[in-house]
Amino acid sequence: MPPPEQMYCAQQIKIPPDLPDILKQFTKSAIRTQPPDILAWSSAYFTALSNGDNLPVKKRLEASVSGLTPGLLDMVLMQFHGYEVVETKVLKKKWAEMGLPTEELNNILTLGRFNDTVDMMHFIAVGSSHLCEGNITEAMKVACKVLTKDPDGGANGIPFETFKKLYGFLAGIRGENAKSRVESVLEYLKEQASRQDGMVMPRNFINQQCPKLS
Repeated sequence: MPPPEQMYCAQQIKIPPDLPDILKQFTKSAIRTQPPDILAWSSAYFTALSNGDNLPVKKRLEASVSGLTPGLLDMVLMQFHGYEVVETKVLKKKWAEMGLPTEELNNILTLGRFNDTVDMMHFIAVGSSHLCEGNITEAMKVACKVLTKDPDGGANGIPFETFKKLYGFLAGIRGENAKSRVESVLEYLKEQASRQDGMVMPRNFINQQCPKLS
């Protein structure tokens, strides 16, 4: 016969003092992030917490949708904070650990023609385009939202040089051969940025006076 189940009284059960706050923060993070694979994401969360790394947590709650979102794209970027270029295999490993959709990553890597390494700014550009089904103007709005340091509800400004890199790359992989179009867009936005501390905002490139991005 198995031994009788041991009974404990409340005085014998010792709860680690940090446990309630850890679980509270974890729960809030899970609700905010809405990860596609909660188990994989949970493992990544506690691994990052243990190692003192950036937590795989969205900055803000988004409308519930399946698949990749701007918030998740930003979350991926934060996992490689300080790195301009990462190895593709490292990106794939981190992506899988966070339980993000593999098919979407493969689509982004294919569209961006990435090989052994990935330029993270180019990755954000292509990821934004993927979310917007190839619409460059909408993609640049998403990229600005992901990369801005403005507070929520702000202008979503990014440095002109960053915009130039993102837009130039997207136009190139999309086969936008109208070099004069790209140059006209950048010339207009550079002038706008000179009046805005070097920053470009979505309101600048959706303005009717701005040449069409595509």
